[in-house]
Amino acid sequence: MNKAIKINRQDNMIVALENLKKGENIKVEGQQITLVEDIKQKHKFTQWYVKKDDPLFMYGVKVGIANQEIPQGAALTTLNMNNAFNNDINFDKAGKTLTENPSKQERSFMGYPRKDGSAGTQNIWLFFPLVFCENRNVELLKTVFEREFYPDKLSEHQHYLRTLVQGKSATIQAPAAVNPFPNVEVRFITHHSGCGGTRADSTMLGKLLAGYVNNPNVVGASVLSLGCQNLQVDLFLDQLKTINKNFDKPLLVFDQQEIGSGENLIQKIIKDSLVEIKKANDIQREKTPISKLSIGLECGGSDGFSGISANPTLGAATDKLVALGGSAILSEFPELRGVEQELVDRCVDRAKAQKFIELMASYENKVIASGTDFSTNPSPGNIKDGLITDAMKSAGAAKKGGNSPIVDVLDYGEYFSNCGLNLLCTPGNDVESTTAMAGSGANLILFTTGLGTPTGNPITPVIKVSSNTALYHKMEDIIDFNTGEIIEGSKSLDELSEDLLEYIIKVASGETATKATQNRQFDFLPWKRDISL
Repeated sequence: MNKAIKINRQDNMIVALENLKKGENIKVEGQQITLVEDIKQKHKFTQWYVKKDDPLFMYGVKVGIANQEIPQGAALTTLNMNNAFNNDINFDKAGKTLTENPSKQERSFMGYPRKDGSAGTQNIWLFFPLVFCENRNVELLKTVFEREFYPDKLSEHQHYLRTLVQGKSATIQAPAAVNPFPNVEVRFITHHSGCGGTRADSTMLGKLLAGYVNNPNVVGASVLSLGCQNLQVDLFLDQLKTINKNFDKPLLVFDQQEIGSGENLIQKIIKDSLVEIKKANDIQREKTPISKLSIGLECGGSDGFSGISANPTLGAATDKLVALGGSAILSEFPELRGVEQELVDRCVDRAKAQKFIELMASYENKVIASGTDFSTNPSPGNIKDGLITDAMKSAGAAKKGGNSPIVDVLDYGEYFSNCGLNLLCTPGNDVESTTAMAGSGANLILFTTGLGTPTGNPITPVIKVSSNTALYHKMEDIIDFNTGEIIEGSKSLDELSEDLLEYIIKVASGETATKATQNRQFDFLPWKRDISL
């Protein structure tokens, strides 16, 4: 295993693959570099002497500017480099990227067919409220249904608690682990929106929830309304028709103020929903072209290896999927700040490139108006693990999108309609971003991490991909796939991306359940753009 790596020939930053000591001689491109200080694993050091105000490059992209003279072999830190953004965007290359015809190679998965021609990787009956006032009722329904459908999920923890309360002699009868309807899953969403804020936020929530119902992983839904909230039923239905004017999935709407008694409400929801759940159970998986897959691309708890192993593996797998006619969604706009020019050059036309820059500028202006800026995006954990600047983090994060042409640019809440690689405006917040991608049509999500994160989604399986082998073994209960073999040199990027594509097919076919699904980690967090009133 090499001790250090230079990612792009234009770079003047070298990445340490292990902890390096002051005085060590590191060979890079035939050049001996003597380290002038200790370099932590995943952190970067200079290949040459750097003058003050010189640019610093990684992935062939300017990711920082030296704020002082930096000797050869010195560590790059928050103290000796500043962030670097490219604000002089030109659109000359936009529209000149040729889209390739889909490969004639046939790849398939076992998916749930929908009448509109889409296909689900899961078959979910979804319960959710239009307003936070109904959260209690949704939670009650969740308890009732999960005790009946998934009685074994919490039994181990229940037994542990009982032994602590009653002593070691306490027993708890193990429930039968039998789902009465094995071809359908019941899932539940709660949130803290729908009223008390701006009409724009309520409308956006309606659009997001409409996207969830339209997602091919959802077979139908039970919708709870109080009756007087900002997000009225008609507003939600209007958003649903905007996304899909031919929407025809079963949709049950329950208005508490109209029905009256809470007991009557819950019993009616249970009775009516069970009728549709039984029907949904009759839908069987069938052989489906891989072109029906739409993959969301996310990274969270990133480390200095994420942009070297995990993210490039996702990018290579994404390119293969897109070549087969599939789709992908790259989000987290704060983590694309600094690599705009590279993404603009890949847009299939100038209008989409301009929309990307306009959305980025609008987002950044709101951030600045709130008293901060995108340079604060790297978390303390990111910085500790070598991701010093936002541009550096962005350059690695963008690798998830591979090299495919960008066929469309979507604002938050917009549902994807063009096959290929799409950009989606979301925050860098893991759960806000994964929530948005599922609402824009992703029927599977790939999530890279170098530090570990348990994030999942109520309707879309989330495959957790580790950047290093140590994390994979340390957190086996939440990690699904390991790309540390790239760092170790035991597998090539092409080999590992092919392995990942095969794993994607297994998850999409229901052969393998992701760790987030096994743990019932179903996170939902809408992006609140406005203020409360």
